[in-house]
Amino acid sequence: MRRKHIALLMVAVISLVLAVALGGCASEDSGKLSVVTSTSLIAQIVERVGSDSVEVVNIIPPAQCPGHFDVSPGDIQKLAEADIFFMHGWQGEQFTQDLIASADNPDLNTVVINIMGNWMTPPIQTQAIDMVAGILSEADAENSAVYLESAEQMKSSIQSKGAEVKQRLEDAGVSSVNVLCADQQAGFVQWAGFNAVATFGRPEDMTPQIVKEMVDQGRAGGVTLVIDNVQSGQDAGAGIAEELGSARVILSNFPGCYEGTDTWEETIDYNVALLLDAISK
Repeated sequence: MRRKHIALLMVAVISLVLAVALGGCASEDSGKLSVVTSTSLIAQIVERVGSDSVEVVNIIPPAQCPGHFDVSPGDIQKLAEADIFFMHGWQGEQFTQDLIASADNPDLNTVVINIMGNWMTPPIQTQAIDMVAGILSEADAENSAVYLESAEQMKSSIQSKGAEVKQRLEDAGVSSVNVLCADQQAGFVQWAGFNAVATFGRPEDMTPQIVKEMVDQGRAGGVTLVIDNVQSGQDAGAGIAEELGSARVILSNFPGCYEGTDTWEETIDYNVALLLDAISK
């Protein structure tokens, strides 16, 4: 912890120097709300709900786990100039409190969207859209009607896509497919209709004993598919799948992780295509 605090202090000093040096090159105020998001899950909602009235900058890359993220001087500068900072409030985002303090922005409105559940499921996604639209409307009442209309359009798209992919999964008979999955994918796997026999953690947690236990449960439960999560460590289930001789897929919990998956709809399509392809072989 001491090393991390020293690193944050150094980052803050560097950031201050850069801010002074580049102050004369700052662009004129666009008149739009300046929003920073902790993850692409929130960013893609703010971009679509905010439309042309909001400028969005995301911090954590889509392929990276929030719990293994290191701040940079640029991240501090983003918050120093922002109006709103949206974050999840997950345990993996503990770095954010030091980041907010280092930004030293008394006008920054920090909003925690603390929704329990997997954000790749339609119910959680629609809850988040409503929360984002409400906050943007409070911060910019003049464009409230635009935000609320965009939110309704996005929720309609989410619900339509959710119903479509759920039907595809049901038609494929996924309820009879027994799986082992990364714990970060458990909520989505359950919503999708698979029968999750057990869940497993990150690669660093996979001791030989735990792998053996997972393999034993997989054999006893007739598991034919192992589902990994790219952000928490895509190889966590590799050894289990090899021992079981089962198929394995690596899903993403964040839009933008793979090419052509910038939105929630594109990401769920990508994930479901992987799943359907795996169980069809």
